[in-house]
Amino acid sequence: MKIGILETGKPPTELTEDYGDYVDAFKGLLANQGFEFEGWSVVDGVFPASVSDANGWLITGSRHGAYEDHDWIPPLEDFIREAVTLSVPMVGICFGHQIIAQALGGKVEKYAGGWVVGHQVYDFFGTPLAMHAWHQDQVVELPPGATTLASGENCAHAAIIYGDRALTVQAHPEYDAGFIEGLIEHRGKGVVPDAQLQTALDGLGQGTSNQLMADQIADFFRQERAK
Repeated sequence: MKIGILETGKPPTELTEDYGDYVDAFKGLLANQGFEFEGWSVVDGVFPASVSDANGWLITGSRHGAYEDHDWIPPLEDFIREAVTLSVPMVGICFGHQIIAQALGGKVEKYAGGWVVGHQVYDFFGTPLAMHAWHQDQVVELPPGATTLASGENCAHAAIIYGDRALTVQAHPEYDAGFIEGLIEHRGKGVVPDAQLQTALDGLGQGTSNQLMADQIADFFRQERAK
C-alpha cells in the first residue's frame, strides 16, 4: 500500500541534519507497517497529479495557519474534498488535522488559552494516550458528519474521525522528546511564553503513546472501505 505524504511545512533547519524533514518523520513513525511512501512538498506548490497517485494520504504539520492566505491552501482543500468523494483514506496531523476539518466545513481558530506545547494526555473514549503537542490553532467546530474521538484539557477536539474517509489528530505522534527540545530552542523562544517552555522541558522524560497511535493510523489506512 502506497502512502502519499503531503508536506505542508518545514522543520527548523537546525533540526534537519538529525531528524530530516516531516516526510522523514512519518516514514519513521510508520516504519515496519508494510507501506511504501512518496512525498510531495505542497507548501512549495508541488502537488500530486491525482488523488489516485497513492492508496492513502497523510497531511503533515505546519507553522502556517489553515485560515491564512497562501496560494497552496485552496488547492489542498480541493484535494481533500476529492479524496473524500473518491474514498481515498486520509490522515491529518496537527495542521493536517485542522485543514481537513476546515476543508470539510469545520472551523479553525487560535485557542483562547494560548499555546499548547509539550507532553499532553488525551482521553480516547476512556483510554488515556500521551503525545507531544505544539500548536496554538485548534479545530473549534466540527464539520458535518465528523465525530470527536479524543479530547484533552486544552483541546476539545484532539482527534476526529470522518467515517472511513479520514482520521485526524491534533498532537504529534511523530515527535520524540529530542525533536520537541529542538523546537523549544529554535522555534519556541520569544514566541511561546517562557513558563510554558520550561514546563514542556520538564516533562520531556514522560512516556508517550506514539507507537500505539502509529498502529491505529496504520490500521485505519488498511481497513476495507466502501467506495
